[in-house]
Amino acid sequence: MLGLPPEVRGLLFDLDGVLTRTATLHAAAWKQMFDDFLAGLDDGPDGPQPPFSDRDYDRYVDGRPRLDGTRAFLASRGITLPEGSPGDAPGTATVHGLSNRKNDLVLAMMASQGVDVYPGSVRYVDAAREAGLGTAVVSSSANARDVLQSAGLADRFDAVVDGRVAGEQGLAGKPAPDTFLAGARALGVGPAQAAVFEDAIAGVEAGRAGNFARVVGVDRVGQADELARHGADVVVTDLAELLDEPEPAHASADRAPETEGPGGPHEPDPEPAQAERTEGGGPA
Repeated sequence: MLGLPPEVRGLLFDLDGVLTRTATLHAAAWKQMFDDFLAGLDDGPDGPQPPFSDRDYDRYVDGRPRLDGTRAFLASRGITLPEGSPGDAPGTATVHGLSNRKNDLVLAMMASQGVDVYPGSVRYVDAAREAGLGTAVVSSSANARDVLQSAGLADRFDAVVDGRVAGEQGLAGKPAPDTFLAGARALGVGPAQAAVFEDAIAGVEAGRAGNFARVVGVDRVGQADELARHGADVVVTDLAELLDEPEPAHASADRAPETEGPGGPHEPDPEPAQAERTEGGGPA
């Protein structure tokens, strides 16, 4: 009924892009922040810096923590800035200052537009809970619990591993598997008894790195091949599709072949402007 191997007893869900419809807000906030910053730079030998693009978002930001996304994009443009500190004013020319500006922008967008959920994902989570499976959210966001509460999803999850937990426990972020492994521990299962649900390349890489029983890629933006190439066993456009799938006998039956390559990003939900995140994958 759930399209999972029979040994799976715990389900680990990314938040943004899997459960909630906030990816477009994150992308817009990143673009506004970086475009404003780039426009203020002096022209280089090749002229002005091109604007932040969809490709930049997919490659450097989506699926990564806020600070890591800022660092990765700046490095891609050959721009070096001081780290600064968490209290830097939004827009200050530091890694923290730019990250704080992005966070302010996305929080304002969410406040004005609200947080929507994917109905198919809610149906799937409800079906999993009715089947007696444990459920957890694994997000880079330091305020994932607040987002879940706003979306009306908080009571559907047994555990939340977010940016605050990652910071407290010193967990590396996606594409490292640490936060997903922590989510499995919180549910009392090992990776061989857990499934990961991710829409970001960095996230499916984390699932593969953790040797989870099943890695489900959720393709919201037309990157099904990339998700499969980077670690997804199966890719769907909506989790409700899995409700009609027979449960496979073995988790490894349709795992994509191992490949190497840079992990793309996925944007987690926003975190408080002064909260340092230690995670290396998933948005902020």
